Amino acid sequence: MGSEAEGAFHIADVSSVTPGLLRATLRTPDGIRIEAVHEPHMGHRDSVTDTAIVVAHGFTGSVDRPAVRRAARAFSRRAAVVTFSFRGHGRSGGRSTVGDREVLDLAATVSWARELGYTRVVTVGFSMGGSVALRHGALYRDDPRARADAVAAVSAPARWYYRGTAPMRRLHWVVTRPAGRLVGRYGLRTRIHDRDWDPVPMPPVEAVPLIAPAPLLIVHGDRDPYFPLDHPRMLAAAGPSELWLEPGMGHAENAADDALLTRLADWLSAA
Repeated sequence: MGSEAEGAFHIADVSSVTPGLLRATLRTPDGIRIEAVHEPHMGHRDSVTDTAIVVAHGFTGSVDRPAVRRAARAFSRRAAVVTFSFRGHGRSGGRSTVGDREVLDLAATVSWARELGYTRVVTVGFSMGGSVALRHGALYRDDPRARADAVAAVSAPARWYYRGTAPMRRLHWVVTRPAGRLVGRYGLRTRIHDRDWDPVPMPPVEAVPLIAPAPLLIVHGDRDPYFPLDHPRMLAAAGPSELWLEPGMGHAENAADDALLTRLADWLSAA
């Protein structure tokens, strides 16, 4: 495995239209089909507003997981929302590369949001999705179709291969061992690639200084069981950014309460 930004992306098809929701299948530059859902701004269901928030879920998430739908509902009170499932998750094709080639999935989804008519597209990523949002913000900064106009990373790691907590040691077992990947497929409904990164992608902390001039927000809970507070502090120190350390918060979208989601939506819609 191993990839930075490459090639073009395409809309494969619009698979269904339901009242207020548009489901589509997108195709990434490396040929992976990605499921995506567009939800219009709650106050503007009959017109296109100028801002869309693209949500990048954490490892083992998908567009239909309750925490992702809850975040989408909160964000849709401030702007249009586009959610999607990373490769190897939900009904998307391919296998998860745990944050590497997923940058192509996010780029394809941001491009689709612009195809829908949004002139301002911002990204918010949770955990693995946060690391992807940071790298995407750096790698696609100068791409008029796929760039993010603002980036928020929630519960994101600063560096790769971290094993300093019990949850991260368990995650490494799931990702790197054949038995763990079986647990991932059948227990966590996540299909994981069986090859190591080659080359190793840019670490999130190295992406941070390349995101400017787009605004960057780093959000992290002080009770995160996966990544301790040195991760968000390292990210915030690496380049221009705003840092929110949330008292009592755990990890990623499952731990983000409605008040935090509303503050995130306010920041993303105004940044």
